[in-house]
Amino acid sequence: MIVKYDNYDNINAMQKKFIDSIQNDFFKLTNKKLSKKQIEKKILPIFFFIYNSKRKKFLISGSQGIGKTTILEILNRNFHKFFGKKILSLSLDDFYYDKAQREILSKTIHPLLMTRGVPGTHNTKEILNVIKKFNKSEYPIKIPIFNKLKDTRKRKKRIINEKTDIIILEGWCCGSPPINKKYLQKNINILEKQFDKKLIWRNYYNNKLKNEYSELYKKFDKLIYFNAPSFSYVFNWRLKQEENMKIAKNSKQGMNKKEIAEFIQHYEKITKWMMKVLPIKADLTAYINTNQNITKISIA
Repeated sequence: MIVKYDNYDNINAMQKKFIDSIQNDFFKLTNKKLSKKQIEKKILPIFFFIYNSKRKKFLISGSQGIGKTTILEILNRNFHKFFGKKILSLSLDDFYYDKAQREILSKTIHPLLMTRGVPGTHNTKEILNVIKKFNKSEYPIKIPIFNKLKDTRKRKKRIINEKTDIIILEGWCCGSPPINKKYLQKNINILEKQFDKKLIWRNYYNNKLKNEYSELYKKFDKLIYFNAPSFSYVFNWRLKQEENMKIAKNSKQGMNKKEIAEFIQHYEKITKWMMKVLPIKADLTAYINTNQNITKISIA
């Protein structure tokens, strides 16, 4: 049954069931409880934006640890149940090159490309192939799975056998335009100052943004952006994400605090650039506070 939401103050039984479902799922995923009012005002608009747009392909973007994956999982669990449409969800992270491929990049282009993250460390051809199959309704669709704790791909793939109606790609740099020359050349952290003095690494990933990734993003109809209050919160969010992954996998593998502090420097420039430009460029911007809660939604 499709939920209709013309007035948030006039909620029928099915609509209440919808809100209860989101509330329960959010708690299961985050161990945090959202009030029904918060869900009505801050989560449901994302559902209705997707449904009412009548489009099929969406990007969800935002900094590391901001909550993109959580929102996408909530969409996955509830969209078909309440809107009658199945979502094919993709994470940009699952399309990272494995260690062997990144080692080649690090030796032939720049050592910093050994670390996953920046444009140029994903296999965008694989993503384009998934989109092509989605457009033609060619199933099954095979999707890679990346193990972040081991920093490499799993042998097993996710198999999508049934037809889907909407495709959503979430990722930390989804929708980012290339960085302007002045900001690209400015050193904003130790990593850039010490290890990319000749700008080889920065120019490489920026050219990828300008060409390969730009062509990928054009395949999507709408961009949803989660805007962090500042980059300073990304460290704690990413640290929490790493700890949760270790608990979920019952593993001691992964990064410690020092390693995460170094790791996020690879993401810093593009993340800060996106904070400047995407709130204006995005079709929907969700503003996130320090507690990772949505405080405001702006629709272009």
